[in-house]
Amino acid sequence: MASVRSRITAAYGAATLASVAVLAVVFGLQRRADAERDLIERTERNASLAARMIERQGVQGVTLDTASAAGSILNVGVRRLLDGLTGYYIIVADSSRILYWSDPVRQIYNLAYTSEGALSAKLREPYQKDFDSLRVASFSIVATATPRRVRLTTGKLILTALLPDPPLPGGVRRVVVGVSTQRLANVSAETVRLTLLAAPLLLLLSTGLAWTLTGRMLEPVNRIVNDVEAITDGRSLHRRVVIESDTRDELGRLAQTVNDMVGRLETSFASLRRFTADASHELRTPLAVIRADVERAMTTPQNSHEQAVALEEALQQVSRMTGLVDSLLTLARADEGRFDLIREPVELVPLVREVAETATILSEEPGITVTMPLIQPVTVLGDEERLRQLMLNLATNAVKYSQRGGVVEISLEHRHDEAIVTVKDNGIGIAAADLPFIFDRFWRVDQARSRAEGGGVGLGLAISHWIAQAHGGRIDVQSRLGRGTTFTIVLPAHRNLAGTPNSDLSNS
Repeated sequence: MASVRSRITAAYGAATLASVAVLAVVFGLQRRADAERDLIERTERNASLAARMIERQGVQGVTLDTASAAGSILNVGVRRLLDGLTGYYIIVADSSRILYWSDPVRQIYNLAYTSEGALSAKLREPYQKDFDSLRVASFSIVATATPRRVRLTTGKLILTALLPDPPLPGGVRRVVVGVSTQRLANVSAETVRLTLLAAPLLLLLSTGLAWTLTGRMLEPVNRIVNDVEAITDGRSLHRRVVIESDTRDELGRLAQTVNDMVGRLETSFASLRRFTADASHELRTPLAVIRADVERAMTTPQNSHEQAVALEEALQQVSRMTGLVDSLLTLARADEGRFDLIREPVELVPLVREVAETATILSEEPGITVTMPLIQPVTVLGDEERLRQLMLNLATNAVKYSQRGGVVEISLEHRHDEAIVTVKDNGIGIAAADLPFIFDRFWRVDQARSRAEGGGVGLGLAISHWIAQAHGGRIDVQSRLGRGTTFTIVLPAHRNLAGTPNSDLSNS
């Protein structure tokens, strides 16, 4: 397959040839038009010159009989002057008769009708047609400024006529001068020769220039290609394309775009490696516990209390693994866009109250108080089950990371066509350096403590973040280490059939 450099050079050469051809055609037509105009002007000048000669010298009283080449029409001086206009077809006539013809016309007449040509009747026939055509055309010209073209056996003629009014001496009413159009053919042939001589030189020059310029222009592209080829796998994603040109031009923008893409790939690969390591770690621990419990159950007496305890612990680990796999499957489907939400109007007040009741049950043992300081009616368009999962994840985390005897506040507010759910605790809080990572998968505030206490695997916030985004909303977080955390869910409120948002009546 041809390289870009070769294709550009070929295209440039083809464009050059096309341009040369167009210029040649235009130039040739212009030269031909100029040459034709010059021929017409020359015939007009010679017709005027012949008319002035006749007017000064006069004519004799004998007309030229076309049946014979003998006879003297014009004065000898005028004939000599007109015979001096060599190469022109000149006919001087009155209203119906030819009074004078020049040598080219006389030659056609002799070949057609006299024995001077010594031609057979068959060979004379073309010349007879030529003479008849010339005579008819000469007498048919009725406007001085209208050239007439005649085709003869030997070529084409351009005829122009001078029609003096009043007539010249001797009754001369028509002076016709013709010239061969061979010069026009010569002009066209000359244009073709010049084009054939110039085209190869221009083609060679243009392709050479295009090849050189394209090579210089594509050199940075080749460097970018080499740099990108060097980034072959996830271990070399730290490398970047060197940007030598101005970042505002196309090559600079290309290099910057490639660098941005490689940066995103590096982040994705790092996240993938971290995700794989975390998932492997989270699965390895319950599998090890399950194996130990099963081995213990197999070595204990049948239907003993110790065997039941071992099997119960194994069942708990299986449930934990099932929740982990379900969460991973949810996130995988969300990443691929294959998780369809069932969207319907959902009243959030019952949903928030249900989540608060569940949080109250979970907070009884640690002695944490769950309150609902503000509840306002508001409806959203979404999947009720996923919204319940979103709020329950935040409420569970608030109870889990609150200190004993603390308070968890869950509120619902309708503000500016938005439903705002706030979950606030006064627990351990999150360090400012950790806030950017709280929605990453397998991230936990205190991994050692949460794992020891049988906490989650760090996927709850990642799933909550996806659910909020899937509903066209977001999750905001504010936290101070040792003073608690506030999660705020912002969702677009659903308008009723009348086109107005739900009322903002408070209900505490």
